Amino acid sequence: MQLKDILLNLRMVMFGGKGGVGKTSCAASSAIWSAEHGRNTLIISTDPAHSLGDSLGVDLPPGVPTPIEGIENLTALEINPKANISELKGLTNINPMEEMGMSGLMENMPLFGDMEELTSLTPPGIDEALAFGKILEFIETEHEYDLVIFDTAPTGHTLRFLSLPETLSGWIGKLIKMRIRIGKMFGAVKRLFSREEKKDDNSLEVLERLNNAILNAREDLTNPIKNSFIIVMIPEEMAITETGRLLNELIKHKIPVSNIVVNQLYQDTTELCVFCKARREMQQKNLVKIKDIFMEKLKKNLIEVPLFKEEIREYNKLKEMGEYLIDKTH
Repeated sequence: MQLKDILLNLRMVMFGGKGGVGKTSCAASSAIWSAEHGRNTLIISTDPAHSLGDSLGVDLPPGVPTPIEGIENLTALEINPKANISELKGLTNINPMEEMGMSGLMENMPLFGDMEELTSLTPPGIDEALAFGKILEFIETEHEYDLVIFDTAPTGHTLRFLSLPETLSGWIGKLIKMRIRIGKMFGAVKRLFSREEKKDDNSLEVLERLNNAILNAREDLTNPIKNSFIIVMIPEEMAITETGRLLNELIKHKIPVSNIVVNQLYQDTTELCVFCKARREMQQKNLVKIKDIFMEKLKKNLIEVPLFKEEIREYNKLKEMGEYLIDKTH
């Protein structure tokens, strides 16, 4: 499926690849193109080191969907992981002694001490997992957008990003079981030591809702009718290796991949200096290798985007990039 068809028909598009290859520029150009072709579009940056606002030339308040002035139908959002984690703090760190108003009272008792330590544990990478969980929860929530474009973090983060639905769902499932098993016991003990009225605890319900949202969103991410992953790379040896690793993981997680963008290509012109000619020659050799590895074997659409003289940022330059990325693609 061509990128143009993807932007006009799917619900989600994800851009990812090695750091510094132009993922954000490709994502922002595509978002502008989609919005201007009548689709109400939301572009979300999941990269901890956000550059989406800089690319669009606007200030984006962390965690706030912001309509882009001058571009109808376009909204941008930079995820704020710290805020998302704070919202779920009460769900992830279950401190039974504190809940019962007896923190420190029974800390020397082995049973309760071990239980307190156990329930306060969080799995490795849970901060990133919870941020991703909020993204998936958003996907499964009713909203007004026709298309959601994800500007993902560099490859290493994206690989963890792809495995997080299973990680988060599995961990929440274990936490739900723990809550069910220990909830009654803690409730009984609390009543023995406290005269306060029992407060409503809806954390189990919230966990179950979040878990269901993650499971449903995982199905959406693997559905080629709803989602597609666009790999962005440059014609260099290290980028080829990293792209191969990313593509293998995408296939492993059954994420649909439709297009590979080869960005920053030197153009064939007599005006190139000696250095630039050498760079172009190197790029052309690697481009042949890219086509051999990814195109012929995997039958992916290849999009070639030139290296521009000026930095690609703000509306006019992003529109210019979009012409090569989308309109001139055959």
